[in-house]
Amino acid sequence: MNEEKFIRLKKNFKLRNIEVQYFETLENVKSFILNIIPIKCTIGIGHSVTLQKLDITNALLERGNIVYDKELAKNREECKDLKKKALITDWYITGSNAISIDGQIVNVDHSGNRVAAITFGPDKVIIVVGKNKVVDTVDEAIRRVKNVACPLNAKRAGFNPPCVTLNKCVDCVSKERVCNSLSIIEGQSDSNRIKLFIVNEECGF
Repeated sequence: MNEEKFIRLKKNFKLRNIEVQYFETLENVKSFILNIIPIKCTIGIGHSVTLQKLDITNALLERGNIVYDKELAKNREECKDLKKKALITDWYITGSNAISIDGQIVNVDHSGNRVAAITFGPDKVIIVVGKNKVVDTVDEAIRRVKNVACPLNAKRAGFNPPCVTLNKCVDCVSKERVCNSLSIIEGQSDSNRIKLFIVNEECGF
């Protein structure tokens, strides 16, 4: 993403009360997150390939934070419990399926826990995205979510809706579909709540 596009993106999100920062590497992001989040805080994690690569959960646990990450669950019931606890944490860290230069954050969820937490619940939200997730408009963001992110995430999670074979969305009603909740964040009433961290790397789907 060139400098002109980033300046426009940052301006558009600022108008919507969402803070944007740019980082060269995931390691830079990780260090920054560990600096701004106090040790005496609870943290929820929204599952993301980007966050797996960032390995932020282990870093937070090792220094003493209480972290609710469904990936730490031993069974389905514990997974559900961790998702619920993550909704009322001090901080929530997640990725995103797409963001637009116009100023929208677009995500799709299987169970809905991630989009719910981004919308309301945790006091502060950090969204980490690679440069590959940035598109010009909200329409392009939705297309990206449905035709790129959903098929790849479905395959990764072991589901087999039609989009996995076709590599595109056909608006199915398959029991295997992972795109049950589509969320478009267009702004925030609290100007300090959502922080969007864009990384100059290809990250996740």
